[in-house]
Amino acid sequence: MTALLGVELAGRAVLVVGGGPVAARRAQALADEGALVRVVAPHVCEPLADLVVAGGARWSDREVAETDLDDVWLVHTATGDRATDAAVVAWATARRVFCVDAGGPRRPAAGTARTPATTHAGDVLVGVVSAAGADPRRSVEVRDRLAAHLRAGDVDLRRRRATAGQGRVVLVGGGPGDVDLLTVAGRRALAEADVVVADRLGPVDVLDQLPADVEVVDVGKSPGHHPVPQDEINRLLVEQAQRGRVVVRLKGGDPFVYGRGGEEVLACRAAGVPVSVVPGVSSAFAAAAAAGVPLTHRGVVGAVHVMNGTDGWSAAALTGLRDRSCTVVVLMGVAALPGLVRDALAGGVDPDVPVAVVERATLPDQRVTHAPLHEVAAVAAARGVRAPAVVVVGHVAAPDLLTPTVADPAPELVDEVDVTPPAPVTMDA
Repeated sequence: MTALLGVELAGRAVLVVGGGPVAARRAQALADEGALVRVVAPHVCEPLADLVVAGGARWSDREVAETDLDDVWLVHTATGDRATDAAVVAWATARRVFCVDAGGPRRPAAGTARTPATTHAGDVLVGVVSAAGADPRRSVEVRDRLAAHLRAGDVDLRRRRATAGQGRVVLVGGGPGDVDLLTVAGRRALAEADVVVADRLGPVDVLDQLPADVEVVDVGKSPGHHPVPQDEINRLLVEQAQRGRVVVRLKGGDPFVYGRGGEEVLACRAAGVPVSVVPGVSSAFAAAAAAGVPLTHRGVVGAVHVMNGTDGWSAAALTGLRDRSCTVVVLMGVAALPGLVRDALAGGVDPDVPVAVVERATLPDQRVTHAPLHEVAAVAAARGVRAPAVVVVGHVAAPDLLTPTVADPAPELVDEVDVTPPAPVTMDA
């Protein structure tokens, strides 16, 4: 029978016998866990030599001796030589030190311990071993299935026992709205969250999938209505993390594309709170794609300019539209649309440049409004266009851009081809 244990090896001496690729993998894994790795082998492969040079292991270039096992907590032997590995296992057993034997293609492993196939999910380590004899291929297959399930974010990974020290903050970009566009990393972060501080945009439906005791704080903003100021959001994130909780700041789109994520990172760092960022699918790009508008298209335009509608046009954006060198994507531009149209026309932009306004991109009620620049404000008002919406300005927004044109009729096939060589030409002398 086999008992599966979690062993703390950080700062403890571990012996690796052998210098080949298997020994290198074992030594690297142990060094990553903070173990004091000692390698004994006459020769070592390049990865193991690199580990030694980097200071991750100490190497004795000779054959292993029984005294090498003195004062070690764990032994790995992977020499590939039956007699040497058997001797190391025997020495370790006599000392009551657990020994992992890598075995070989023609002999089973004979050690007193086995390395599991492992996978990480946050700070959870999952290991798989066979209870009756080593079967590494089966263990790896089971491990991979478990890892896929954990990555999907379907398992509640929150701590049930409080630990000493601070919590942390994770800024998660939730994407444009469709839950399926939330990244695997974003779902995994939510699976570890004690508190979720959420906007009104993004994949809000995912909140219904959280365990009932996860605290959800709604700090959503709408145009002209900011019930929770940004300074208060920053304070909330820091305060919750300082209570030892894992805090997920769930945002629409990407946290660093007009998401004020930089301000929240600064606030956390200023308070000494660990903070990380999970990128998201920005609505600046996803909305256009969902509406069938390619932001770049060969022969039409090869650059994209993203702007905030409330700030008005930049000189670069107007220049790009005038000379047709870029597509302009306007976020938070619905309320500002009449003024943007007026200023663009005054700035010399072609009145007939196509515009697409994409409301509630990627959601079931997504709606796209097409109109030329000089008419789009009136058309949007008549259709009752409302935020959240993304405005795409440029010739790629033409409704028929991706409509195939009728191909020219194929030339008629020639039934017969005369391949008779021409008669020779003679010249009079």
